Order: sequence, then C-alpha cells, then structure tokens
Amino acid sequence: MRSVRRLLCAVSFLLLTNAFEARGEKVGEVSTVWKLIGPNHKIVVEVFDDPRVEGVSCYVSRAKTGGIKGAVGVAEDPSDASISCRQTGPIRFRSEVPDKEEVFSEKASLVFKKVQVVRMVDPARNVLVYLTYSDRLIEGSPKNSVTAVAVPKETPIPLKR
Repeated sequence: MRSVRRLLCAVSFLLLTNAFEARGEKVGEVSTVWKLIGPNHKIVVEVFDDPRVEGVSCYVSRAKTGGIKGAVGVAEDPSDASISCRQTGPIRFRSEVPDKEEVFSEKASLVFKKVQVVRMVDPARNVLVYLTYSDRLIEGSPKNSVTAVAVPKETPIPLKR
C-alpha cells in the first residue's frame, strides 16, 4: 500500500512540475512508415512560444512511434528531434531570464523519457540559444539540435542574477 502511495505522489509531482512549462501546438505531421494496425510512424512538427520572451517562437520536429504500442501510449519514441526558433514579433521580456532554463518538455514514452528544450543566454552577443534533446530516467541521448535568436542590441537581455 505504501508503494502505491509513493508511486501516486511521484506521478502527481511529475505532472505538477510539467504544468509550468510551455506546451506545443501541433503544426503538422508526415507519415514515415505505414502500419497495418495502429497509427503510422510519423514526424510531428509542433510550435511553442517562449514563456518568458514575447516575440520568439520555436518549432520542434520529432519522431513519433506508431503501431499498436503507439496507439495505446506505451511506445518509446526515438530520440531524434530538431529545433528552429525565430523572432515572430517585437521581442519583450516578461521577466528576468535565467542563464539556463527548461522552456518546453513533452513525454516521449509512458513514464521514463521526454523531449526537452532548454534556453541558454549568450550575454556577450545578446543572443538566446535553444537546445533540444531527449533524456531518460536512467540514461539520456547525445542526439541534439541547437538554434539561436539574436536579440536587437537596443533590447538587452535582463539576466536573473
């Protein structure tokens, strides 16, 4: 009984900590492998706006596993992902920005794996750098992709010290 309570507490904690991150909006998808039963394997493109930086949107493409396991939500998606962030309007900072912060996360398996986007700041060049990668509870993947958004010089990045 105690182990069930601990598991429920852990799952609740994970759900609550993910509630404060940006959520992706699906832009589109393409099928890569046809499956007789269940959905096809595909590449999905999602967009999210940086939660602290108005005027910056990031597009993430990632592989999604289909078939029976994908249909019931127990498949583990591959670690392949790509990112491209762009200025989509005037850049305004909603608050001070930490030098490194997770800004997007989405699960890539039932419990143990997720795709993440981390924003880093290059203050010397006034640039926001976005890195996407996947991690696991035990071992992550070195597969990653990076993109950068140059902030106009007249808009200094307000770093959280």
